[in-house]
Amino acid sequence: MADTKVDEMSFEQAMAELEQVVGQLERGDVPLDDSIKLYERGAELKKRCEAKLKEAEEKVAQITLGSDGQATGTTPVEGL
Repeated sequence: MADTKVDEMSFEQAMAELEQVVGQLERGDVPLDDSIKLYERGAELKKRCEAKLKEAEEKVAQITLGSDGQATGTTPVEGL
């Protein structure tokens, strides 16, 4: 497990580590106590990935379209 705080990770970092965690758990060669820690870390990483995806979706949703359906600009998203 990495020492990086999950809430400081980019989507890509969190996803890469989550894939490693899942791989370790799927192999089943990790002691029970370590498996529990890996599972907890994986849950945090999953939550981070979901939050970053939601942020991206909100940014995309704020793109304004003209009458012809073409992007004409963006509307600022509060807090981003």
